Amino acid sequence: MRSIHQIVAGFASGDAISNEARALRTIFQSWGFDAPIYSEHKRILPELRSEARDLQAHRGDFRPDDIVLLHLSIGSDVNDIFPTLPGRKVILYHNITPADYFRGIQEQTAVLLGRGRRQVAALAGAADINMADSQYNADELAALGYANPQVLPLVLDFSRLRSRPDRKILRRYRDGRVNILFVGRCAPNKRIEDLVNAFYYYQRYVQPNSRLIHVGSHAGMEQYHALLLVRVRELQLKNVVFAGAVTQDMLNAYYQVAHVFLSMSEHEGFCIPLLEAMVHDVPVVAYAAGAVPETLGGAGVLVRDKPFDLLAETLGRVAEDEALRAAILRGQRERLARYEQQDLAGELKRILAPLL
Repeated sequence: MRSIHQIVAGFASGDAISNEARALRTIFQSWGFDAPIYSEHKRILPELRSEARDLQAHRGDFRPDDIVLLHLSIGSDVNDIFPTLPGRKVILYHNITPADYFRGIQEQTAVLLGRGRRQVAALAGAADINMADSQYNADELAALGYANPQVLPLVLDFSRLRSRPDRKILRRYRDGRVNILFVGRCAPNKRIEDLVNAFYYYQRYVQPNSRLIHVGSHAGMEQYHALLLVRVRELQLKNVVFAGAVTQDMLNAYYQVAHVFLSMSEHEGFCIPLLEAMVHDVPVVAYAAGAVPETLGGAGVLVRDKPFDLLAETLGRVAEDEALRAAILRGQRERLARYEQQDLAGELKRILAPLL
């Protein structure tokens, strides 16, 4: 049996690229291929080591008639190993956050991101087929000399988002306050301090009975997280919740209690939470950075600068103006339907056809 091997920089629960690797594995197996996943041993969570293999220890798995797909997302030893492996090569680019966002905050991450950017440049020409999960990312590959990068939007499993929510969170946060939500890693490129600044104006001048909720891991970003806590205290804000990493049922509950989803992120190669908010019928207000306009696809409310006082007024209208809210949600439902109606497995098969 031929194999389609997938290589990821890390394999974890709740990680977007790990989730897509799982979804692609299911597709490849349905085509009749063996479909193992590989990473660095130290980057595979211990409880998931039955699902993913150590690439260095399993180099012997690869044969010349196999297909090898690299998920390119950060600096990693696996990126250097990839071109040396037998088999026909495919790259799927998820973008790499510029290292400057992390300078002085998390130097180790900055080093990995800088290395990743150099590896992306070095891998131009290494693959038979180049893919990216947004046109924004494909354009970046083309600028680096990659031949004919093709767009394959993220293959997502929305059923997880429609599973049962955590009832304790529903009870706790359905208390009459207006909940402003953001979901994403606690990382400097996400500009969570801008969420806090916008919320200051919203709580002080628009809706005092309000709450800001951020859901996302701050592991490895403790210094940035501490700076955010200081900023919240400086502004004397009430009801700011940093929920950290959560389980799927908890995430579903946070979306269900949200009145508005607000993203101030300045670098996004796709931004899955925008679609997740649409699944839960939460109106989106988002800063137009990177692939965000592409992912929204004309839905939600797109802002192109960050005057925090005007953002606060916008949040107020989206949360309270029923006609406006209904129009936004109607547009988001249409966008989500278009996304879900795509035959992404068929598109993937078309792109890979020369190797299959």
